[in-house]
Amino acid sequence: MTRKEFIGGAAAFAAAGAIGADAAESPLLAQTKKWFKEAQFGMMAHWGLYTLLGGEWKGRPGVHPYGEWIMHGDKIPLKAYAALAKAFNPVLFDPMEWMKRARDAGMKYFVITSKHHDGFAMYRSRVSKYNVVDATPFGRDPLEEIAEACRATGLKLGLYYSQDLDWSDPNGGGRRVPYYSYKDLKVSDEERFWGNDWDFADTPAYDFQRYLDEKAMPQVEEILTQYGDLCLVWFDVPMTLTRRQSEKFVELVRKHQPGCLVSGRIGNDLGDYETPGDNCIAEKTDANKLYETVGTMNDSWGYRPTDTHYKSVDEIRAIKAKCASIGSNYMLNIGPDPLGRIPAAGIAILEGLAAKV
Repeated sequence: MTRKEFIGGAAAFAAAGAIGADAAESPLLAQTKKWFKEAQFGMMAHWGLYTLLGGEWKGRPGVHPYGEWIMHGDKIPLKAYAALAKAFNPVLFDPMEWMKRARDAGMKYFVITSKHHDGFAMYRSRVSKYNVVDATPFGRDPLEEIAEACRATGLKLGLYYSQDLDWSDPNGGGRRVPYYSYKDLKVSDEERFWGNDWDFADTPAYDFQRYLDEKAMPQVEEILTQYGDLCLVWFDVPMTLTRRQSEKFVELVRKHQPGCLVSGRIGNDLGDYETPGDNCIAEKTDANKLYETVGTMNDSWGYRPTDTHYKSVDEIRAIKAKCASIGSNYMLNIGPDPLGRIPAAGIAILEGLAAKV
């Protein structure tokens, strides 16, 4: 498996599915779909405790090429990983700067990780104390400030939520779905699991539904009710969910925000728009469906300063044009650093895009 093939991720997300089958579409949802098709360009940000490690663990580069996967790739014990929260204090976080740069680059919406696979909530969660307000010296709710900055700059807000995987929870998903080892980015016969099998043994007591009932569903309800109108919820990696479990998430979104889109990565052929694998553009499209290509500026989604393989402004503009030609949106990711800054290379790209809007 080559680096490009892994980053593409098409096989990993083949089950991600796409278009939902709501019996009756609300006028609010139809309006958002129309907006989404016209928006064309958005920004995503992967930001969390993993930024403190920058893709390195115990003096060595992490096994996984994605900085935000370091806990899993290097099998960092939950106790050691959770201790990072004591050092997370992004004193230079300026959401208005983020949104102005996104707006000036021609982007129409912004999506931020409210909880990634590590299980740490980047907002004030009453469901779990394992969150940025209660567990860090920062003590502020970044999503609240980002929502305000979006409203001030005219960008629409979307939130990413890892509904299946959660490496902090003994009942988190992915623990019974084997996949090929990504060590050295070569396919091997070794089987690992997408879930946390180093802290939590796969015992008969494992109860994925309990994780959904006690953490994932309540937290999705929190993000749907605490930050105003959302244009979308960006679910991810539906490795364990049954169709009915995916449907329950869709129903929760429809209940609280009937005009909010659900990404195809809710799984089981549900969702309002298709998202192919990472950095992949849909090969075939249907004019009656919605699509979004999601891609990185370099190779990692989360902050990894040693990853200097950044795309040029012209390359990004070409990807954006290709997406537009097939009727797909393009959402470009940034990986802010532990202090809350967009890396200099990312700023240069955004400024280059702004200069040619």
